[in-house]
Amino acid sequence: MARHRDPLTKDLFAWQPPQIGVGYSGEVTGRGPLDNKIARLVSHALRDAREDGVSRAEVARRMSAYLGRSISEAMLNKWSSEGSEDHRIPLEAFIGLVQATGNKQLLGFAPGEFGLTVIESQYAELVRLHLLREKRQEIEAQEQAIMARLKAGR
Repeated sequence: MARHRDPLTKDLFAWQPPQIGVGYSGEVTGRGPLDNKIARLVSHALRDAREDGVSRAEVARRMSAYLGRSISEAMLNKWSSEGSEDHRIPLEAFIGLVQATGNKQLLGFAPGEFGLTVIESQYAELVRLHLLREKRQEIEAQEQAIMARLKAGR
């Protein structure tokens, strides 16, 4: 006879830790030249914005307001196209894209190219605490080794 699961009891194995690092997975950017990866990243961010109800025209308007210069929907289209080799998104426009879409996942791309991770500032103190504890353990181990040598030398 099959046992029925209580729907009010939470599954302890279903819990997932919160995502600490900011960024898209490598599946989003894919492989290939850096400029193609960036174009795919911009395209994905614009797709995410559209799914959140923000059109490319609205993203362009928000970017224009933030940057204090005109950004058109056509520019967004070129920046998100891998085939548009002469039009790559400038850094300030990339920052404007993050601001206009609210998509912080974009920020993880450049550091990720160097094996680094962007974390939310709320986690920075936890990382620092962990590093301090590790250092304390290392110092305590060195102290114990010195004490052991001193006792052995008596």
